[in-house]
Amino acid sequence: MINKWVYRKLTKEQEEERNRLAEDLSISPILAQLLVQRGITTYEDARKFFRPDLSDLHDPFLMADMDKAVERLTKAMQHNEKILIYGDYDVDGTTSVSLVYKFLKQFISNVDFYIPDRYTEGYGISIKGIEYAAENGFSLIVALDCGIKAVEKIKYATSLGIDFIICDHHTPDAVLPPAVAVLDPKRDDCNYPYKHLSGCGVGFKLLQGFSKVNNLEFSLLLPLLDLVALSIASDIVPITGENRVLAYYGLKQLNSSPSVGVKAIVDVCGLSDKDITISDIVFKIGPRINASGRMKLASESVQLLVSRDYNFAKEKGETINEYNNDRKGLDKNITDEAISLIKTNEELNNRKSIVLYNPDWHKGVIGIVASRLSEEFYRPSIVLTKSNGVASGSARSVQGFDLYKAIESCRDLLENFGGHMYAAGLSIKEENIPEFSRRFEEYVNENILEEQTFPQIDVDAVLQFQDITPKFFRVLKQFAPFGPGNMKPIFVSKRVFDYGTSRLVGREQEHLKMELIDSSSENVMNGIAFGMYEYNEHLKALTPLDICYTVEENNFGGSSNMQLMVRDIKVTE
Repeated sequence: MINKWVYRKLTKEQEEERNRLAEDLSISPILAQLLVQRGITTYEDARKFFRPDLSDLHDPFLMADMDKAVERLTKAMQHNEKILIYGDYDVDGTTSVSLVYKFLKQFISNVDFYIPDRYTEGYGISIKGIEYAAENGFSLIVALDCGIKAVEKIKYATSLGIDFIICDHHTPDAVLPPAVAVLDPKRDDCNYPYKHLSGCGVGFKLLQGFSKVNNLEFSLLLPLLDLVALSIASDIVPITGENRVLAYYGLKQLNSSPSVGVKAIVDVCGLSDKDITISDIVFKIGPRINASGRMKLASESVQLLVSRDYNFAKEKGETINEYNNDRKGLDKNITDEAISLIKTNEELNNRKSIVLYNPDWHKGVIGIVASRLSEEFYRPSIVLTKSNGVASGSARSVQGFDLYKAIESCRDLLENFGGHMYAAGLSIKEENIPEFSRRFEEYVNENILEEQTFPQIDVDAVLQFQDITPKFFRVLKQFAPFGPGNMKPIFVSKRVFDYGTSRLVGREQEHLKMELIDSSSENVMNGIAFGMYEYNEHLKALTPLDICYTVEENNFGGSSNMQLMVRDIKVTE
């Protein structure tokens, strides 16, 4: 699929802001342009962006129900009640549970955790989980990364004498569950200034509020920030505002003094001697933590993350790594099957959306399969399988399209659903799938914009090689941590040529190791273009190329230098 390059342009007012910022900060206009594109227009904005500070975190009591949540948790601890920490089975859920469990365990012994089984209980608060709490004498459940729609189940828990504190970040319905406290910045009546916390982030705010009321030093929370960083990266929430502060300090904690469990999984990933980034979490650490919930029980991830024994944690990490290897094979097989199904069926191939159901597909990997299909065909995609007598599935979107609203438009056909703009989960009776598929397609067809139907690369700026100086790169690195809302800047350089030393590399000579020049200077820029072997003949013929890339730090062989990570190439006419 051919990418369209879309150049981000500044308005006249933004150009003035760029020029003023460049002068105030003594940086190049291109770097100032990147700041303006991110909504940073003043010296003070830039200071906060480049120097995140924990003092910039919001007062937790700005969140609706925080006073009630802290009061109930404090009362439970003072009266030695049994407290159950309950969470979802993905990375956000397991890090949330680990965070709150580890913190409370310092002060009380009457605390345990519970993660529902994806296969027997499904997503969110389960009847089995509530009954487990009742049978074992738990009078308070702190639910993390789930619970915002569990109205009837929390009514049931209340009838059994169990109170709930909900810490969620998913979109609520009009009616909230009858919990003692419902912490969710997306509540319509919540005036909390930052709406995009992860589930673990909401849990962190609860602990911050608890610490404030009980005169505990904020420093007690710092060792837990590595878990918050794992959740922010893995749940693909915006790395802006408060999330940026939490991610920045979470990465510092992760790289300087990670907890025993986090250290073990870092070692298993082969990242021991690397400065870990958000990207490392997304592509290496997160999938492994997720794998236990996909293939076996997510409680194993919590056992890993809360462990104080490195040998136990390393052993558990290696087990989880094996789950991840099994998961890779499984999701590849199902993805291949799904792609073949679409390509060989004219009706499916011509739709604007994808809805597939196979009762035999493995429930643990259908979210990944939905992501793969969304990338392959560039359409909102839903993949369903059979679980506990109903069809259960995961949905993934494309850039700019609100998947949650599309699913919500069909809610009368669903048993349950929840999620965000770009990712959601749902369950539906088998007999309703054809009608759901028809109406979902109808909604997508009517609401998706033309530019949302093909992949595009948003280009931040056009560079000449003379612009890429050591100072430019030093400042550029300070834009990290990167993620949604602050993506790694993408540049284009036009009419570049082979210096004469570019070559094919890789086991099958499928990658291009590039050494390039342009007309602006004598700078020779190193680059790597994965899977783009077909452009080698153009390089050798000295055909001018336009390249689209990010600027990376390459630490290969013990030395550090700049390298262009080429995303796309166009042959110049």
